Amino acid sequence: MTRRRLPIGIQTFQKIREEGFYYVDKTAHVRRLVAEGSHYFLSRPRRFGKSLLVDTLKELFEGNEALFEGLAVQDHWDWSVRHPVLRLSFGGGLFRESGRLHANVMAQLDAVERGAGVASAYAGAPERFRDLLAMLHRRTGQRVAVLVDEYDKPILDALDVPDVARANRDFLRGLYAVIKDGDAHVGFAFLTGVSKFSKVSLFSGLNNLMDITLDPRYSAICGYTDADLDTVFAPELPGLDRDEIRTWYNGYGWRGADRVYNPFDILLLFDRREFDAWWFETGTPTFLVDTLLARGVSAAALERMVASGDLLSSFDVDDVATEALLFQTGYLTITGTEALGGKTLYRLGYPNREVRQSLNERLLRAMSPDASRQGTREIELYELLRANDFAGLRTLFEAFFAGIPHDWHRKNEIARYEGYYASVFYSHFAALGLDVTVEDSSSRGRVDMAVRFDGQVYLFEFKVVELEPEGAAMAQLKARGYADKYRDLGQPIHLIGVEFSREERNIAAFEVERG
Repeated sequence: MTRRRLPIGIQTFQKIREEGFYYVDKTAHVRRLVAEGSHYFLSRPRRFGKSLLVDTLKELFEGNEALFEGLAVQDHWDWSVRHPVLRLSFGGGLFRESGRLHANVMAQLDAVERGAGVASAYAGAPERFRDLLAMLHRRTGQRVAVLVDEYDKPILDALDVPDVARANRDFLRGLYAVIKDGDAHVGFAFLTGVSKFSKVSLFSGLNNLMDITLDPRYSAICGYTDADLDTVFAPELPGLDRDEIRTWYNGYGWRGADRVYNPFDILLLFDRREFDAWWFETGTPTFLVDTLLARGVSAAALERMVASGDLLSSFDVDDVATEALLFQTGYLTITGTEALGGKTLYRLGYPNREVRQSLNERLLRAMSPDASRQGTREIELYELLRANDFAGLRTLFEAFFAGIPHDWHRKNEIARYEGYYASVFYSHFAALGLDVTVEDSSSRGRVDMAVRFDGQVYLFEFKVVELEPEGAAMAQLKARGYADKYRDLGQPIHLIGVEFSREERNIAAFEVERG
């Protein structure tokens, strides 16, 4: 197969199809959308190909058949019919200041009117939007396809300015309500963004949207599958470890059979030919990290969160559930489901090495008084573990705990919880990209943390001295035979009992024995 151009950052369907870029055919999904419904909502994390999907819909409704030659939809579409398209996109604006959203919407409606050769007499955005739908319908005789890209960005931009965020939310509620009020003129509607704001807060006037975010049929409507990499991108694979590609970047799931890759990661990997946190580094999750620390969320707990579908779909300016925040922004994904009575619960976890490693590194930086030393500490930890220098390991962690300012403990709820101390250990190992399992189950209980590295197994048990008798951590490791599960591996096993003091805010005991 011939190598093609990599569509890094390109969201225009026409450009991709006409200028020789790789394209993963999503038009079978698009055809199904149009055949089975008319009003849709889709949430996916940033840089997952949502804008390209919206642009594909635009070209399809406008009847540009030449762009779809050879694609799944070509022989299943009436190309003689051209629909008017009204597209709004909030990807390019900044909405942290009052009034910016209104000005942006009016400018976009100006552009639509100029392109269609019509003009509305209304000065208000919702009224003008409604009038424009009616004019486009009358002029063409076809109902309008309404496409809204990054529908939620005006709210997300201003989350740390709550008054502006609420004002933007209320403005958008009125704007989006027009899609339902003007239903006689709307043949198809598709809204997409990162988050799913509750119907009460944003979609109270648009309750006819079909949410396909967790619909297994559309789990791969954005993103690349393993099959896509092995076929479409086959020319790019030589010279790269295929298993490493999966470990680093695969793993996002929305209940479908396929796990998917973030396209941005894959395209940057093929371009740079090296593994790195390409997607993670494009957006500093400051708000996310601050929220996790303020709410006392243990980094280790992110491996095993459970949430209902309602909770995953809840998001508002004044009420952002931790699980919803992590899931909708792409830092956690669905790893499994379980039934509880008549309700489905979703097990959440990190999608891949990139997110697990990078988020834990960022959490450590946020707690550390000297974030610039994070890279040095990672190297030290790696070398100490490789040498089985347990005295040095204890010293490294003691120095980290001692360096956290007292004021940080006072301001952050997480420091009051027992899991905080264990979480610091977990984040250090996870930030190295090591094989870490929390609460690893055996027939006699669950060990707090298991680390497999360099052909050896390290089993950690954590206790707080103010709550447990001295030596309780090592005693539990031995009494419950946690090492038995790993003996068949034929690898050296190390039992490590770590005890913390709340009063001293540091390690009180650090015992090591061979398992």
